[in-house]
Amino acid sequence: MKKFVNDPNQYVAEMLTGIALANPDTLRYVPDYNLIMRTDAPNDNKVSIIQGSGSGHEPAHVMSVGKGMLDAACPGDVFSAPPMDYVLESSKMLASPKGVLHLINNYTGDRMAFDMGKEMAEAEGVRIETVLVDDDVAVSDSTYTVGRRGVAGNFFVMKVVGAAAEQGADIDELVRLGNKVNSVTRTMGMALTSCTPPAKGSPLFDLGDDEMEMGVGIHGEPGRRREKLHNANEIVDELLDAVVPDLPYEKGDNVALMINGLGGTPISELYLLYGHAHEQLEARGMHVQRNYVGEYCTSLDMAGASLTLVKLDDEIVKGLAAPAETAIRTF
Repeated sequence: MKKFVNDPNQYVAEMLTGIALANPDTLRYVPDYNLIMRTDAPNDNKVSIIQGSGSGHEPAHVMSVGKGMLDAACPGDVFSAPPMDYVLESSKMLASPKGVLHLINNYTGDRMAFDMGKEMAEAEGVRIETVLVDDDVAVSDSTYTVGRRGVAGNFFVMKVVGAAAEQGADIDELVRLGNKVNSVTRTMGMALTSCTPPAKGSPLFDLGDDEMEMGVGIHGEPGRRREKLHNANEIVDELLDAVVPDLPYEKGDNVALMINGLGGTPISELYLLYGHAHEQLEARGMHVQRNYVGEYCTSLDMAGASLTLVKLDDEIVKGLAAPAETAIRTF
């Protein structure tokens, strides 16, 4: 394994330190709770939006903090849910008169931490509501979940809800909007290689040079099946055949199409995948109104990609088009 690591136990803390030092005017790092928060939060005139989950999925979630997106993120260690007290203390620090919204990807550990943190913060007078993201169509349940996993489609919930919060929407409206975006978002991913967590120092699973894992989870969880590697167009076709019928997305729909890299795939290959996916959707009578190609929710250094579709309407497009400023990119 060759990685830029000093002490594996300090991997997350050193990453968060770097994020804060690179964005001194907009972001603040609170080491006690792995908390990255906006320097202007909490704001009495807006709902504070917090997300957590494990590290290793960057830019989700700590690099998605900023104006028009999250107000804060409190991750755990690599692929580990944040401790409950991180969620509790972060919620108290971000408490606003308009309330706090937790955006949670559906993983059992994350749900337990956020549910317990919410309950304890509410006992201290903080109003908190929750939106659950579960966009992965690959499996009904998984190693770490009851129900579908929350993966790259999380970006669209963050973006649309974050934009509405910035405009002053109340917490009930944000819950409605977050649930709406999640309900029209579907994702499936696949892996060409495993990922290697710094603390483990070796790949999480073995995958032959001529094999791929279709439907893999972002922690290396098993997908639908392992099989011989197909060419790029065949892989895109299989992802579309899984995602499109699930909602279903239909002829005449306006959609957002995301090709998300899992951390170890060159951007050139992601655009190669995007081109065929775009053409195939148009051939099915759908209009790709917005597109996203790059890394939005990774699995450390895993080679692979996921495909996400969102059925668009004017309200969702308005949220996606609104400006935002985060550590990783400016929209």
